[in-house]
Amino acid sequence: MNPSTITPPFRILYEKGPCICVQKQAGLLTQAPPGIDNLEVQLRDFIKQREAKTGNIYLAIIHRLDRPVSGAIVFCRNVRAAQRLAAQFRERTVLKTYWAIVEGRLEHSTGEWTDHVRKIPDVAKGEVVDASADRAKSAQLSYRVLAETDSHSLLEIELGTGRYHQIRLQCSRRGFPVLGDNLYGGCEAFGPKVEDTRHHHIALHARRLQFRHPMVEEQVDVTAPLPLSWQESEIWQKLSDQLEREVPS
Repeated sequence: MNPSTITPPFRILYEKGPCICVQKQAGLLTQAPPGIDNLEVQLRDFIKQREAKTGNIYLAIIHRLDRPVSGAIVFCRNVRAAQRLAAQFRERTVLKTYWAIVEGRLEHSTGEWTDHVRKIPDVAKGEVVDASADRAKSAQLSYRVLAETDSHSLLEIELGTGRYHQIRLQCSRRGFPVLGDNLYGGCEAFGPKVEDTRHHHIALHARRLQFRHPMVEEQVDVTAPLPLSWQESEIWQKLSDQLEREVPS
């Protein structure tokens, strides 16, 4: 097989030097133990086939997306690039923009939310806690309402911090769970029906990722198109009719 004709099982959004951004599909883990399908393994296998490599390759995971979340994610292919890009995430100079469909209508069209959150030990779930609680970490985001119906809202969210299940927790805390997110109080289904509930989708999408290329003087601005689960949603279709700007498919 000609390596140049190999089609990856994901969309490549950007690639230059050791930096590669791809689109994660909802229901897929970013990283997992051996034997469980995940995006890291898919990307490694694709690179090895494309470049006809037989040995191990270096691939650094700089950040992660929750399993039921779709959207843009960046990887690095050498140590120096990984260290430099990881520093941008730590210094909060990376702009991470999400789109979320939530149940309910918000009182204000824009706002900022600050909470303290923590992961529950030995459980794949987080919780909002008092600032004085053990292991509590500050969680900050800003939002604006892009569109709304009588019962749902489309939010554009910019993360100030990157905590465990942060957006899902902060939306649920205020009575606006992400559509499909029954872990945090969502009452409605979203996305395709799946036999294994671990593969379910929620209406949370890492829409845009902006950062400085770790090796060259270049700003990277990546937008992840909306997946099929969004495009086929009747709720999304009602919300998208209200959007003033064109949404790329």
